[in-house]
Formats: sequence, C-alpha cells, structure tokens
Amino acid sequence: MSRLVFITGASSGIGQALAMRFYSAGYRLALAARRTAEVQAWAEANSLSAGRYQVYSADVADTDSIVAAGQACIAAQGVPDVVIANAGISIGMDTAVRSDLDVMAQTFATNNIGVAATFHPFIGGMVTRGTGTLVGIGSVAGIRGLPGHGAYCASKAAVIAYCESLRGELHPSGVKVVTICPGYIDTPLTRENCYPMPFLMKAEAFADKAFGAIHAGHSYRVIPWQMGVVAKLLRLLPNALFDKALSGRARKHRQGER
Repeated sequence: MSRLVFITGASSGIGQALAMRFYSAGYRLALAARRTAEVQAWAEANSLSAGRYQVYSADVADTDSIVAAGQACIAAQGVPDVVIANAGISIGMDTAVRSDLDVMAQTFATNNIGVAATFHPFIGGMVTRGTGTLVGIGSVAGIRGLPGHGAYCASKAAVIAYCESLRGELHPSGVKVVTICPGYIDTPLTRENCYPMPFLMKAEAFADKAFGAIHAGHSYRVIPWQMGVVAKLLRLLPNALFDKALSGRARKHRQGER
C-alpha cells in the first residue's frame, strides 16, 4: 500500500499545494478541512483518483472535531506516514480593543491547540510502528513580533517552540518532528496584506521545497531560504534598531477591516 499523508487546512492555499505535491509523489491523501465541499471540488477538478484520497470534516479549533477526524483516518486508511498540521488563521489585533482579545484566543485555539490536537491521534500508532513524521507549519512571523500582528506572531512562535519540545520527546521513538516556517507565500490569506511582502513565493514552489525538507528529515527549515537569512538578521538586530526599522510600517488589518 502506498504511503499516506494527513493534511489539515486542505481547502485552499498551502494545504492544497502540499496535497498536490504529495499526491504527485505517489502518496494517498487524508485531507481535513471545515470546507469539505471545496476540497472535494478541488480533488475532482484535478482528476485525483477516488481510491487515493479521502476527505474528513474537521475544525482544528475544536479539539474533539480534529481528534475524531484523525481517528476516522486511522480506521479508514491506517496510521499516516506524514501528518502536516497546516491549518491556521491570521488576523490583526489591537490589544486596546476588548473584542480583539477574543481574536487572540481564537488564533491560539486554531494555530496552537489545533496543532497539538492534529498530532494527538497519530502519535501512539507512529511510536508503536517506530516511524512517522509530524510536520508543524510555523512562520517567519514567529521569529520577531510585527506591529498589529501580535496574535499571529505569538502563535507561530509557540508553534516553533512546541515542535522543538515534541521533537526532543519523540526522538528516541524514531518519530520525526519537522518545523517548516514559510515566508510570504502567495495564497488567499496573504493577498489581503496591505504591506510589502519580500521574496513572495508561489504556493506550488513552496510545496516543492517543503516536500524536499520533510523527506530529507530536516528538523527546521525556513522557505524560501532568503527569508531565512532575513529572519536570522532580524533576530540579531538590537531592539532599538528593530523598532526604528518597523516604525510607520502598516499594521496587519483587524477583523472586518480592509
């Protein structure tokens, strides 16, 4: 039986690009999303073989929902070889606005608890088997905070730290944990941004690079590499210079703003 990949957030953007890249490599697909009709339509439009994919309805912000989807995947298709916790949201916030605290809670529920809940159903089976790869999708935005982007930046910093912790825990078992940090990728999510996005990359090109990094077993990879260099430089930049460089930068739009 061919290898199996489980991907969340498969209804658009990076999730779909990753699904197509793995499918092209011969993998069977387990695709989890809230908008299952869109996933199904995409699969049919791309002539995916019905026997090589299955769609699961799940909301990663609802722990029981995504855990149930993972369990359904195991029952129907087996324990995956690769699990990619890709689903995420990006909404600007203003801490002075009360309703934006709820936005932050929603972001953490999706981007953080959702990652752990995605991995949860599969860890036992992978450890018993002695193989498997868990992939957390972080972001360059998790390396330094950006104005108006506190919820997203904090959540992605947490993804990076969480995956690092999990990697140490699972290392003796043979199960790998890979952290992929995208830079600016051309998706419906980033097209709403109102500020410059250096080294903007097509989703398909990102998926190809991510596929290579996952199969090579890299523990951490920033894609594209140019953003990796920028991220390292920003991390080394003294706070005073960093703050000055971002002074006047457009904020990430808040919920309901355009």
